Amino acid sequence: MVVMNRLYDNILSGHLAAHRQMAFVSGPRQVGKTTSCRHVGDIYFDWDSRRHQRLILEGDAVIAAEAGLEQLGPSMPVIVFDELHKYPHWRDFLKGFFDLNEHACRVVVTGSSRLDVYRRGGDSLMGRYFPFRMHPLSIAEIATCALPEEPIIRPPQEIGEEAFDDLWRYGGFPEPLTTATDAFSRRWRRLRHDQLFKEDVRDMSRLQELPLVEIMGRILEERSSEQLVIANLARDVGVAPNTAKSWVDVLCSLHMGFLVRPWHVNISSALRKEPKWFLRDWSGIKDAGQRAETFIACHLLKAVEGWTDLGLGDFELRYIRDKQKREVDFVIIRDGTPWFLVEAKHGLQRLSPTLAFFQKQTGAEHAFQVAMNAPYVDVNCFTRKAPVIVPAKTLLSQLL
Repeated sequence: MVVMNRLYDNILSGHLAAHRQMAFVSGPRQVGKTTSCRHVGDIYFDWDSRRHQRLILEGDAVIAAEAGLEQLGPSMPVIVFDELHKYPHWRDFLKGFFDLNEHACRVVVTGSSRLDVYRRGGDSLMGRYFPFRMHPLSIAEIATCALPEEPIIRPPQEIGEEAFDDLWRYGGFPEPLTTATDAFSRRWRRLRHDQLFKEDVRDMSRLQELPLVEIMGRILEERSSEQLVIANLARDVGVAPNTAKSWVDVLCSLHMGFLVRPWHVNISSALRKEPKWFLRDWSGIKDAGQRAETFIACHLLKAVEGWTDLGLGDFELRYIRDKQKREVDFVIIRDGTPWFLVEAKHGLQRLSPTLAFFQKQTGAEHAFQVAMNAPYVDVNCFTRKAPVIVPAKTLLSQLL
């Protein structure tokens, strides 16, 4: 399976053609940020290059001259700054450069997954950028790289059994997916784990705590799709609950995984309940049920964050559980209102009665029980209002 273009090439090209704001691209390590940004960029500056580093340190005027902004050209060039967050004064540099050159160029800023962490640290760039969160490949992106429009739900498209099997087996990160061998996938996961804990976490944690943070990471690798009880996790690792919570926040910020929080009309009630934890890479999960739920969670997160970043509405990914422990795996919130429910299943099973119960309780327009191993059906899932069993290959192709 060869993936030539990414959805994000089109997202960034569309943004740069229509808006003056810088594009800030964040996402997991090795998800393809630099590749996509170089596809849309004309001039590339990498903080890890000593020559480029010296130019950036000399100031925005030197960068403007190096990029040829002093000369009239037929089109507005796109400048890419990669790994710029490693420069302690990167915000001040970008603010000055953008304010002086916003009418002469367009700017893309990308780097490691930490970029969005540092982006939250201040508002000196407010109004000067739009964030874009990049995700691994999905069924919908393999089917088409076209941008979603209104209505945002696409017609279903089949990607073929081989492509689906590769995505399920090797995950959505471009390199192991395109290589598509077990040996490479195992080596890639091991290297990514080492880079995350020996480089990225090191930069955000005290050195003497790294072994314990890695132990927590190993535990969380086995608990994807489970409720995350911080007190229990802290006990398993041997640290205080506040410490465990702060480390989970770090691992989420570095995109090892993400949390899906419960939905409740009363926000304070929802915040008191435990979130569910999911890995970003489902390829190493051994249990078929956990892998299926994680696979679907990653697809849903990509959709809600992508739709939000594109300005198509305010979307959230949540789950529902009541005091009687009835639960639906996921609910998509659109502009503050439940839109559709998703119950994840690896195989074909009888329709869960909780879907109808919670659809009535929430007023959600649709309720789907998603079966991973069901064959593709060329029918728009969103034409059905009552709870229905649908193939993952169909529903997920309609998202992003």
